[in-house]
Amino acid sequence: MDQDIERSKVPEITLVFWIIKVLATTLGETGGDAVSMSMNLGYAVSSFIFIGIFVVVVGAQIAAKKFHPSLYWLVVIATTTAGTTMADFADRSLGIGYPGGASLLFVLLMASLAIWYWSAGSVSVNTVSTPKIETFYWVAILFSQTLGTALGDWMADTNGLGYEGGALVFAAGLALIAAAYFLTGISRTLLFWAAFILTRPLGATLGDLLDKPTDSGGLSFNRFYASAILAAVIIACVALLPQRAGRHPGKPRATEA
Repeated sequence: MDQDIERSKVPEITLVFWIIKVLATTLGETGGDAVSMSMNLGYAVSSFIFIGIFVVVVGAQIAAKKFHPSLYWLVVIATTTAGTTMADFADRSLGIGYPGGASLLFVLLMASLAIWYWSAGSVSVNTVSTPKIETFYWVAILFSQTLGTALGDWMADTNGLGYEGGALVFAAGLALIAAAYFLTGISRTLLFWAAFILTRPLGATLGDLLDKPTDSGGLSFNRFYASAILAAVIIACVALLPQRAGRHPGKPRATEA
């Protein structure tokens, strides 16, 4: 007996997905810093702005009847820019430091995934096809993006690795996850979330490498120019690289008499 295959509201997890994800997280760092630092709005005001944008675009995404690549990636960018300023606010403005901020955000992420699992019985992205599950998905992503920012800043700023060294560490972590995917039977859901979290600090360190001053180890690119270039590359990738909605098994078809 064949099964119906229902389309998900999120893209298939392919190499294209991860390329755009890293670009989006890098844009989130430069864009978040452009608003909070270059425009001198501060972390709290910037977080309020980006959370407001996130609420609007995620509402449109959840209301959509099918997968739209441009809308999906707009929400991802909203989560990563909000994550940048929220993590900076937790780490710096609240005075709890990188360990405190990362620990708090890790607890929030684990709690969001636990509630999702308790409610739906799975945290697999292959099940994201209803408004309820999609809400859980985007809450988890928002916390994962914020946690990733805190981890990236913690690694680059406090361990003497600098932005290049931090990026290499997270890239190595992603390589290990890829090896585990191809060579082991470890849960694909676990590997997805591990990779999703690690792409954020990779993007954070790459973004900091681009826009931080040279005396701090960065390349001192203008944050607005860097953000515009990254946005243009993402738009080109979304327009030109093939993407389609992920799939998950639906209910078995009733046999016809």
